Formats: sequence, C-alpha cells, structure tokens
Amino acid sequence: MNIEFISQLNQSQVQDLVRLYQSTWWGQGRTTEDVNKMLQHSDLIIGINHPDHQKLIGFARVLTDYVYRAVIWDVIVDSTYQKQGLGQTLIQSLLDHPQLQSIEAFLLVCLPETIPFYEKLGFTSDVGELKLMKRVKPTSSYYSL
Repeated sequence: MNIEFISQLNQSQVQDLVRLYQSTWWGQGRTTEDVNKMLQHSDLIIGINHPDHQKLIGFARVLTDYVYRAVIWDVIVDSTYQKQGLGQTLIQSLLDHPQLQSIEAFLLVCLPETIPFYEKLGFTSDVGELKLMKRVKPTSSYYSL
C-alpha cells in the first residue's frame, strides 16, 4: 500500500481525524475546534496519509518532556485499513523518531485486549505498584445547590 507519514495536518486531514475519533469509543463527541486545539498543544504527531485518496487513515500523538517521559495517545487506524500493520508502523515511527531518542520511558494507556499488540512492540503491563489515576472536570451542575 502506498502511504506517507505526515507531521502536520491540513484542514481536510483534521476533518479526517475528527471522523477517526468518532469511530472510537473514547473519542466520540470530539469537535473540530477541540481537535485543532489539541493538535496545537501536542508535542509530536504522526499521521498516515493515503496519497491516492488524499485521506488521513492513521494517527498517533505524543506528549513529552523530551528527556524522561513520553506518553503516547490516540493511536487510531481507519477500520478499512486495520490488520495491515499500520498501527505497529505508527508506534514504531514514534519510538524511532529522532526527537524522541533520549526518552527514558514511553508510556501509554490501553484496553486489556490490546496488551498483546503493545507487548510485541516492547511495552509491558508490569508497572510495579504504579496506579493510573484520573480526575474528571466537574460540571457546573455539580456545584449547584
């Protein structure tokens, strides 16, 4: 398959990314405005563009300090192009990226059923006693009396 890696998205590709988010359980409801803001504040992005169709078919991003940690987020491959090694290619391109070569540890969050996929790329679910925590933004009705 003919693909190209891109590190910036044009507006058409941003729309493709919004569509990709809509196809996931965790990205539904993301808006073009919010995705544009997210892209501006991500440290590094990698997209896979299908040049024959001028369409974004894969995406992943990183937040990092460029020394100690890099967190990989939003690994998505269009369902039409899954099971062709593109997810692995996305992750490997991040791990091999010249700007990320001094990173001590890459981190990511995934569902249990995707652990075998990431283990093949050198990730482990053994994180010792570390626990993932989250805080959800309170809604205005939360503070209503």
